Amino acid sequence: MPISLNNTDNDVSVREAASSDHVVRSAGVVSVAVLMSRITGLLREGIMARLFGASLAWDAFNLGFRIPNLTRDLFAEGALSSAFVPTFTEYLATRPKQEAARLANLVASALIVVVGGVCLAGVVFAPALVWLLAPGYAQVPGKFELAVRMTRIMFPFLLLVALAAQAMGILNACNKFFVPALASTFFNLGSVCFGLAAGFLAGPYIGLTPIEGMAVGVVCGGALQLAVQVPSLLKSGFSFRLMFDWKHPGMAHILQLMGPAILGNAATQINVMVNTNFASQLSDSVRGYDGPVSWLGYAFRFMQLPLGIFGVAIASATLPAVSRSAAVGDIDQFRSTLSRSLGMVFLLTIPSSIGLAVLGRSIVGAIYQGGKFQAYDTQQTAQALTCYAVGLAGYSALKVLSPSFYALGDSRTPVIISLLSIGINVVFAYALIHMTTLGHAGLALSTSAVAIFGFVAQFWLLRNRLGGIHGRELGKTVVKIVAASGGMGVVVWGASGMMTTRFGATQIGHLMDLSVSLPLGLGVYYLVGRALRIPDLNESILAILGPVMRRFRRKNAH
Repeated sequence: MPISLNNTDNDVSVREAASSDHVVRSAGVVSVAVLMSRITGLLREGIMARLFGASLAWDAFNLGFRIPNLTRDLFAEGALSSAFVPTFTEYLATRPKQEAARLANLVASALIVVVGGVCLAGVVFAPALVWLLAPGYAQVPGKFELAVRMTRIMFPFLLLVALAAQAMGILNACNKFFVPALASTFFNLGSVCFGLAAGFLAGPYIGLTPIEGMAVGVVCGGALQLAVQVPSLLKSGFSFRLMFDWKHPGMAHILQLMGPAILGNAATQINVMVNTNFASQLSDSVRGYDGPVSWLGYAFRFMQLPLGIFGVAIASATLPAVSRSAAVGDIDQFRSTLSRSLGMVFLLTIPSSIGLAVLGRSIVGAIYQGGKFQAYDTQQTAQALTCYAVGLAGYSALKVLSPSFYALGDSRTPVIISLLSIGINVVFAYALIHMTTLGHAGLALSTSAVAIFGFVAQFWLLRNRLGGIHGRELGKTVVKIVAASGGMGVVVWGASGMMTTRFGATQIGHLMDLSVSLPLGLGVYYLVGRALRIPDLNESILAILGPVMRRFRRKNAH
């Protein structure tokens, strides 16, 4: 991409710093909102775990929810975001706002037609989809049929979340991050409240079982996730009008980018399908065929907590910034913003991965253990969580790197790497479950291996394209982060062992362990990080705590 700058080097460095600081502040705002979303998500999962445990009903619900989720990642939050946000940001930066608004309406109208059609097809072909993802379900009487019903009930969720993802992209491009990041909190709360009402209160009168009522709650929660963003869209000057123009230059560019993006995201979804297929055929000595799919699902939810708070939050703030830099040809600023964003990702996710691995059993037990979710389920879920944690940093970094290629107009590179990951995943998954005793945890480890491969490949190629991403400084920072995280892990491991010995592996014991080990670990990491002079340590903490403190002060002022 050509670079046309009329600034002095000092002006460039000042602008780079300002842009990077804006990304840090925006990431902090998103982190707070995503934290609230993940906490309510864990609350939702905790309620589901206590009601259904690792049972036939929960396995069927989990698969039924996963199928539209796979399609959501493929079309909505994956390919659409990667293609729409850079194009829409370019329109905002270089053209009248009316043209950007028209483009937004064209995309929304196309989503209603195309994704609506996908939803109808998903309802019709639900049996084939369930068989494709989980053929092992047919071995348990009633499980396959229940999974089909779950899929048909929840498939409309795809259209709602696709429109919500586009709304999030519009608001992010307008530098509004808090409300769209908070929207999934309303999904979590809405899905639980509507689900309990439909399944347990109204269910006996309208012929819905409890698990079917929770599926209805998912659709209602998706509608709420979209609705809460509408006032912010209107305030920003964007209102929906149904219109179609498939030859519009912006639409054509988005469709051109979405083609490779769909292929790239399809590779990720194929990996998920492969692993779900393997998991559905795993038989556990205690649970039989009921358990492995649920354990992996519960563990991945926990992995999504730091992934969302840090990886997704930083990526959401980074994409509009690098898109603007690419639109005006400012590669120096692009490089600086990307490097600092990656540094923040590692600063926050490497210690998180060690914390998940060391405290996994207590984390899972404190949230889920109880009711139908037994201590054995806690142990098996914690094993999967440890293996997922291995790839957390790589997975989070990919959230930043992949959209950067699209911002540069390169949609082929992420696709090629994603397609290569299919073969890597199949080999690792098959080997780890057939040649080791890891079982379902081997599938989680395979996911981590794919994430690490994707990060290394994309980072190396993007560094060569940009002529460097301040890699030497970034490497030194990572070494310091690993050292501080290792020291933290040793201390937390010792403290956790003492607390478990003292209070046992009960839910109270898990809570006591976390109440001591988590603050101790955070304190050790911060002190060692300060001693090693890790860059952006204080800035990252202030970015996350700052929005909370400001909102707390405003609340008290009123």
